[in-house]
Amino acid sequence: MALLIKFKGKLIMLPTRQQIEDAAGIVYQAMPPTPQYSWPLINQFLGAEIWVKHENHTPTGAFKVRGGLVYLHALVKRAPLVRHVVAATRGNHGLSVGFAAQRYGISAHIVVPRGNGTEKNAAMRALGVDLIEFGEEFQDCREHAARLAHQHDWHMIPSMHMDLLCGVASYWMELLQARPDLDLVYVPIGQGSGVCAAAAAIQALGLATKIVGVVSAHAPAYKYSFEAGRKIEAPVTTVLADGLACRVPDETSLKIILANVDHIVAVTDEEVAAAMKLLYVATHNVAEGAGAAAMAAALQEKNHLQKLKIGLPLCGGNVDASQFARILGASLSADCTSQAA
Repeated sequence: MALLIKFKGKLIMLPTRQQIEDAAGIVYQAMPPTPQYSWPLINQFLGAEIWVKHENHTPTGAFKVRGGLVYLHALVKRAPLVRHVVAATRGNHGLSVGFAAQRYGISAHIVVPRGNGTEKNAAMRALGVDLIEFGEEFQDCREHAARLAHQHDWHMIPSMHMDLLCGVASYWMELLQARPDLDLVYVPIGQGSGVCAAAAAIQALGLATKIVGVVSAHAPAYKYSFEAGRKIEAPVTTVLADGLACRVPDETSLKIILANVDHIVAVTDEEVAAAMKLLYVATHNVAEGAGAAAMAAALQEKNHLQKLKIGLPLCGGNVDASQFARILGASLSADCTSQAA
């Protein structure tokens, strides 16, 4: 039975510990658990004990592969005749679907916006994905994917689903079982699977860890919706944090966020770039924009974090080399080594 929590008189379903552990077993058939490290330079810089969860170490370079593996595993059991799936993405969800579909011999059709990251597109094609470029933003892609599913009788994989949530929650279980004493975790919000999975794992383990959501200041729909207590659309203009480029919040995700998140921080592309640089200088790990958003939020709230124990997911490392080179070469206000010294 799924875990039910009550919010404003309504019951919201979250996966149980057993469901998450079962999902983890599926994930571990394709990959090992990822590490979490406390990096001394980051601790010194933030004045707190920081544990970075390295989801950039998965086979697709991002956390979403866990959800794709669990979703496709369940799909082939409940609908064994499905031969084609379709999904919308800015990259990591598509990589997840492509990786899992390849393992199960299913054709994956992935819709991305025009001008999407060159290297994410190439990585999806390398997995055998049929890549379809359409529209200017994620919402355009999602609507087009739904039309293709209807026209061709393809199965559409959503951005939010219980199976995806169970898979993603496996990484939070790894982190929280290793560090159950964390005071809070910062969680980037795209369509919501990451933050909802964090809530599920915290509930399943009975912990008091607080959740702080992170959105792009240039894609603030979830922040506006959180503050208003209802779904609010907002324009998307982020250039760097494409994984957070949400214009229309998911209703189910929003309900879980309203019931479980302490507050939401909005980070600018400049702050994200500074966080990407810090992560590279301090750990020599590459973070994409959305992958560094949690660190950017911690940097913004640095004065409130002294002596705390904090969990930060580096949830993806799929950034184009040319973009990352510009960030490393830029003269940013946050000179990581000198300020930490």
